[in-house]
Amino acid sequence: QVLLMESGGGLVQAGGSLRLFCAASGSIFSINDMGWYRQAPGKQRELVAAITSGGSTNYADSMKGRFTISRDNAKNTVTLQMNSLKPEDTAVYYCNADVLSWDGSTWSGMDYWGKGTLVTVSS
Repeated sequence: QVLLMESGGGLVQAGGSLRLFCAASGSIFSINDMGWYRQAPGKQRELVAAITSGGSTNYADSMKGRFTISRDNAKNTVTLQMNSLKPEDTAVYYCNADVLSWDGSTWSGMDYWGKGTLVTVSS
């Protein structure tokens, strides 16, 4: 079992910044991709940013230049620095991790999600 715990959401004015943090714990051998997704009311969940274990990053077009994703492989954590926030960034932000686990007899690869953290940007 693997748990992803997010923190750092909250209320911020347009133009402000927030930093989201996610820590993975449990039966982890290694983590491949980690990422952040978001879901606004009435909309589908969408990719915000992702990062490979080697540090390669991928951003949604609307986040490029404003958001920065980073990770600490030794600590199994991923961080999303969000700057120049806009009201349209308001959403629940979810941490995601592609985890490889070993239980002593079996390898397993699974995609895990956190419960989400709410980011509200006021105009």
